[in-house]
Amino acid sequence: MMHVMDYHTPVLLQESIEALQIRQDGVYVDLTFGGGGHSLAMLEHIREGKLYAFDQDKDAEENADRIDSKAFEFIRANFRYFDKYLKLHGIKHVDGILADLGVSSHQIDTAERGFSTRYSGLLDMRMDMNMPKTARQILSKYSEGDLHKLFGMYGEVRNAKTLANYIVKTRAGSGLKTNDDLRVLLKELAPRGRENKYFAQVFQALRIEVNDEMSALKEMLERVPAILSPGGKIVVISYHSLEDRLVKNFFNKGKFSGEADKDFYGNLIRPLKPVARKPVVPDGEEISANRRARSAKMRIAEKPLNHARK
Repeated sequence: MMHVMDYHTPVLLQESIEALQIRQDGVYVDLTFGGGGHSLAMLEHIREGKLYAFDQDKDAEENADRIDSKAFEFIRANFRYFDKYLKLHGIKHVDGILADLGVSSHQIDTAERGFSTRYSGLLDMRMDMNMPKTARQILSKYSEGDLHKLFGMYGEVRNAKTLANYIVKTRAGSGLKTNDDLRVLLKELAPRGRENKYFAQVFQALRIEVNDEMSALKEMLERVPAILSPGGKIVVISYHSLEDRLVKNFFNKGKFSGEADKDFYGNLIRPLKPVARKPVVPDGEEISANRRARSAKMRIAEKPLNHARK
């Protein structure tokens, strides 16, 4: 069996398994396979049922090949289309869905992927290496206005306009090809004493844009209600406020912004119902053992039993 902890330490592992309330004969989906930590834990509870795991990363597919279980099926694809792939496998409804939205430890620690602020590597940041757009292309081709919007929206960078202007002026000369190049540029603008946080915000914004993460998350969430069985659960673990806000709004209101719709009697019109008002967060022990867990928030929702299958 693979050494999961070498690839990625699963966050909120026990809490997510408990939240799914897995049945031995149920059909479940792990939308973000990664190193397989959550999938392996889910498979411990499945006997006659099935687990379908998704990931667009080739390295994740290699990890999946090491799992020898008749209950397991890996599908290399972006989770935004998960329902279409499941239907190709003859699956119309599932009993539980898990999505851990974080970048895996393996991806961060593989320098050539370009995700980390700590390592030297090309400015790539693609989850799927077949995708055409890289972080380098964004920095070299986006207009100043688009860069301003990108850093402000996805990185919540306070001096996003100044940063965008500085990049446009700088890139015409030596260019930006590596993480080191970008860090040198960012040092000029980073708040003193908070350089690492500033680097992380900028890298996050680029990664989200490269992989179209917000649109993918929205599409995935919108597809969940139709394929989740009544009483079925969805568990989503997010790592920054942009993701968590989308998940929270969709679970609470059935849409990503605006006021919730209500029926004639004042009842909320939403396809899913949040199981708890507040998110589940890692305890101090888990954060001490895995610092990447410190920003994690897990939200759980279920499809009401009165929702008939289509």
